Amino acid sequence: MSSEIRLAFAHPSERSEATAESGPLDRISLRDHIVEIEIGAFQAERGVTQRICFNVVVEVRPLTGPIDDDVDRILSYDRVTEAIAFELADERLNLLETLAERVAERILLEPQAMRAFVRIEKLDRGPGALGVEIVRARQQSAPVRTEEDPAPQPELVYLSNAAIASPHLKGWIDQLEASGRPLIFCVGASDAPAPQTAHKMAQRRIDLLAIEQNAWVLASKDDRCVVVDTRTELDWTMKNGQTCVWAPSKIVLDAVDGPSAQPRDSVALAAWFAATFDAGEMIVIGADLPHDRSVPLRSISVDTATL
Repeated sequence: MSSEIRLAFAHPSERSEATAESGPLDRISLRDHIVEIEIGAFQAERGVTQRICFNVVVEVRPLTGPIDDDVDRILSYDRVTEAIAFELADERLNLLETLAERVAERILLEPQAMRAFVRIEKLDRGPGALGVEIVRARQQSAPVRTEEDPAPQPELVYLSNAAIASPHLKGWIDQLEASGRPLIFCVGASDAPAPQTAHKMAQRRIDLLAIEQNAWVLASKDDRCVVVDTRTELDWTMKNGQTCVWAPSKIVLDAVDGPSAQPRDSVALAAWFAATFDAGEMIVIGADLPHDRSVPLRSISVDTATL
């Protein structure tokens, strides 16, 4: 077996050593770290967990001066396992490639880290291990939001069907946009009945899609309303001052700690979504308030012209 092929299947620590540039670098490693999570792009991988194995090597800048047996002077192994746990808890992912990229980026936020080798393998999808391995260096790593970065604080507003059809709609949007805060609208399904099935998972998707259809109805009422379905796009629209309408399927289905509210309880579902932004409140126009509330709700009559 040639050295290139051997290294392709070797542990990341061997690849790190073989590809090291001039100048000494220390290495720390995490081997055979197995967690059980839900991940995968195929329908058969939804609603079930599978074992994922992580092997990570981090090249770190050597310390100057004595270590003095001081844990605060080194890159702790805990920072590697914490990076994995943080990204797994953030959202459900379809691709190992995405997970590997995010883990590497988070590790490279550590000041000592220079290069990160991340190998992730699925252990239960076939007769062998199926996986991906990436290498990222500090100068190649795109910045990610850290806990210290300020998160957008949007104004969340739930619109009933009567509110969507109201002649006051454009005036409400004018008033809300005048506050200068990012604006996110949430809606429920239209009054037309959605198809019904005895299959629980299928019915959940049908009900979520019914909400998304109504989101497009709202978007047709005012060109300022842009339908979005991912957290990344939501963040971008908020940072750029756009008004958006939440299409819930992807965020709900990909949530690690998903909502207890069903899509038919659309106000409660929207309140769960508002809570993911740590919203101070959510305005509800023309709909009854649920008993269980994830955030404070403020009810407004659909006949009210001024919010």
